[in-house]
Amino acid sequence: MTTVGELLREWRQLRRVSQLDLAIAADVSARHVSLVETGKSNPSAAMVLRLADQLDVPLRDRNRLLLAAGFAPRYAERPLGDDALSAAKRALERVLRAHEPYPALVFDRQWNIVMTNRAVDPFLERVSPELLKPPVNLLRLGLDPRGFAPLVVNLADVRKVFGARVRRQLAASPDPELAALYDELLAPAEEGVSIESDVLIPMIIRLDGRELRLFSTITTFGTPQDITLDEVAIESYYPADAESAAHFENRTVAQ
Repeated sequence: MTTVGELLREWRQLRRVSQLDLAIAADVSARHVSLVETGKSNPSAAMVLRLADQLDVPLRDRNRLLLAAGFAPRYAERPLGDDALSAAKRALERVLRAHEPYPALVFDRQWNIVMTNRAVDPFLERVSPELLKPPVNLLRLGLDPRGFAPLVVNLADVRKVFGARVRRQLAASPDPELAALYDELLAPAEEGVSIESDVLIPMIIRLDGRELRLFSTITTFGTPQDITLDEVAIESYYPADAESAAHFENRTVAQ
């Protein structure tokens, strides 16, 4: 069984922080950090969380650290439908609804789609039913030939952008399932691909005889204390030119 000291050392090395730097940030001695990592000192739950906070450890992994140290998990993981998360769910729904007529969706740490707004529906109509079986994965939708891939004009650019995002995510918080998805969908095609852009790299989708140019932003909860909220993000798509904006706005008027 992996000890709390070994886990803390793994996170410290992942963040490329020295024992001294961690000690200064956490307001403890470097010797104490060393003793905890080597198992010669048993940290309190408060100390585990203090060190984890300085290392920006995700909530799911903070629970793992606490368990390894002999303490009960601190952070719950509730489904979005749970009463305790009702306010957060309503906030997500408001953000999605307010972003219409442009597409927006909520996805979890493995890029599985949790919620969407109505502007996403026309795109899903063109996807193979096999890809719409839960959990619906955003990476698969974007890169699988049965999904959006045949519609994406600049697929190599989009693949590169997705690849960079997933690599950053894995570097910040390793996840075996996401790593396997990366190896399957992204790693084989990333070598030798370069992107040139002055400002933003749009996703260019050919739809109904026209090209739609979209860029996206990511929104997360600022101070989550629940694992589910810690791991979800909203991806909001915006038109990159007037013609693309008109497409979505005219669709709304037609409805």
